[in-house]
Amino acid sequence: MKNILDEASPLWGICPFGAVKDNLIDCRAKQRLPVNSRSVIIMAFPYLLDEKYYENSNISKYSVPADYHPIVTARLETAAVKLREKYAGYEFEVFADNSPIPEVRAASIAGIGVIGSNSLLITEKYGSFVFLGEIVTDMPIAHEGGEIRECLRCGRCTAACPGGAITDGRIDREKCLSHITQKKGALSEEEIEMIKKSGCIWGCDICQNVCPLNKSAETTGISEFENTALGRAESDTPIEGRAYAWRGEKVIRRNIDLQKEK
Repeated sequence: MKNILDEASPLWGICPFGAVKDNLIDCRAKQRLPVNSRSVIIMAFPYLLDEKYYENSNISKYSVPADYHPIVTARLETAAVKLREKYAGYEFEVFADNSPIPEVRAASIAGIGVIGSNSLLITEKYGSFVFLGEIVTDMPIAHEGGEIRECLRCGRCTAACPGGAITDGRIDREKCLSHITQKKGALSEEEIEMIKKSGCIWGCDICQNVCPLNKSAETTGISEFENTALGRAESDTPIEGRAYAWRGEKVIRRNIDLQKEK
């Protein structure tokens, strides 16, 4: 199994399904869980690129590569196919983002990272610059870890957050700049000023950039992220296949226009 999982992701762990079954997210994908789920194979996909890709960037680091959903899903599906062949009789269901699994919690229990005050998973090697995905199976798999671990609680992300969205390890989405850049409809004057001041038209990296656990974060070795990097979005930039495409053109174009007003 190890070889199959290593091919899919450089960082993974096993979380017992029982450790998260009482915290499942109520979504449509929940019905795809194996009836007798036993194990969650949680995978982290690092996306941090070389600094040259972020020069003059106006979007969050996670959105510089192409939309991660198809990339991560393809890697998970490839692994699942191989697992089904090797372990016939067991189910292996793939989930990426639209998942009933509380991914950050599962990943911490699996021993692959700590939970930051900003609610993100922070891994030792790649910091918090990782996407998460998982394969849920009814196959019992030995696991390590077992306890949820927290970050240093140094307070730097809380102090740096432009909207004051981080308190006691929780995020107030309505105050989060990343959420605000993705909102449809009219924005308040305060929200408009936050976007203008940040210089970012999609997402926000402030809490991650100030985190001491991200200081030595390594770059990704995933070619699909490196080969699709686009660090800046302009009015004429096609949005198809990008992380911000799901929100539609109006939102991203609005934010671009706000930056031009400065």
